[in-house]
Amino acid sequence: MHSIQTRLRHAALMAGATGLALLATGCSNASAGAGTGGCRDAGDWSGREQAAWVRTAVAFQGTTDGTDPSYEKATVVVRAPRTGDVRALCRPLAVQVEFWTFTATTTRPEMSFVMRYGLSTDGTRTRTVPFPTGLPIGHDGTCIRVLVAAYAGTPLVGEGLPRMTGDLATAGDADVRFRAERIGVHRLLPPRGPAPCEADRSTPSSSPTGSTSWDIYHP
Repeated sequence: MHSIQTRLRHAALMAGATGLALLATGCSNASAGAGTGGCRDAGDWSGREQAAWVRTAVAFQGTTDGTDPSYEKATVVVRAPRTGDVRALCRPLAVQVEFWTFTATTTRPEMSFVMRYGLSTDGTRTRTVPFPTGLPIGHDGTCIRVLVAAYAGTPLVGEGLPRMTGDLATAGDADVRFRAERIGVHRLLPPRGPAPCEADRSTPSSSPTGSTSWDIYHP
């Protein structure tokens, strides 16, 4: 009798231990699944992978054909990716939206910084960045083009800054070169006053007036 009771107690203990082990395993798997299946891990992304995400998450509005040369209603929209893996990022990605001007000179186009807007996003809500007010235009027959780019990570410096490879008057997006691989998307806007660009492509000029020099960051 005593032997039977001992065996029963041993069987009960073993069953309880097995149940606890299964419960622990289930909790562990659920926790892992919540971490990898619920959001998209971007912790070890390369610059190219960051650029690919930005490319599908950023859109330019009001800049297509230059019919509104003031760009007062133009914006850069950062939202959830439109294609591919659209899950929210597990950690927000730093995104910079930056504006420059290129001014025609007797040698090569001269670049000037206008504005940079920094934000962080995980793709769960839409962020809208308006174009800076008072974008510079050509004065005294000067040809000026505006460049806007959205890219991941820290602000561009030194050799990572854009450069123009074509004639400023006829250049398109493909004529702008970046050495940084984390550039998601960029657009070279049509001239606000196309006549100066077409009439004289090599008019010397100082840095454009009216450009701002400030940097704003919004988490």
